[in-house]
Amino acid sequence: MRVRPATPADAEAVAAIWHTGWHDGHDGNVPDELAAVRTKDTFWSRAAERVPETTVAVVGDEVAGFVIVADDEVEQVYVSRDHRGSGVAGVLLAEAERQVEAAGHPAAWLAVATGNDRARRFYERSGWTDAGAFDYQAAVDGGTIAVPCHRYLKKL
Repeated sequence: MRVRPATPADAEAVAAIWHTGWHDGHDGNVPDELAAVRTKDTFWSRAAERVPETTVAVVGDEVAGFVIVADDEVEQVYVSRDHRGSGVAGVLLAEAERQVEAAGHPAAWLAVATGNDRARRFYERSGWTDAGAFDYQAAVDGGTIAVPCHRYLKKL
């Protein structure tokens, strides 16, 4: 496995992983109005727009997962179904932590949908601390939708 900055050629693979992973972790755990607007097309456009902030993990010739870091927030971490449980997520999370620290931030944070127990267990096993419930403002066309989440923190 190797980790590298994403290129525009990776956007389609990132979008496919993001679309599947988002629905696996969020359907039933976020407001229905958010799930309704997270269509396949939105993941393809968002993946293309976010290439500069995206890092991919590659296994063989295949993008196995990705992470998006924005300032001190680990904004997205997703691994393809075929690579879940293989250590890709841990490598990507460690890379995100490295990027946040290299940018001069003393801590990183991320938001996890309250009902996404699998993700919450992963972050806790990875040394992140649940700092409590809050409403994450998910960006949508024309505004935001409040999503019940937990804020996880890690001092770097």
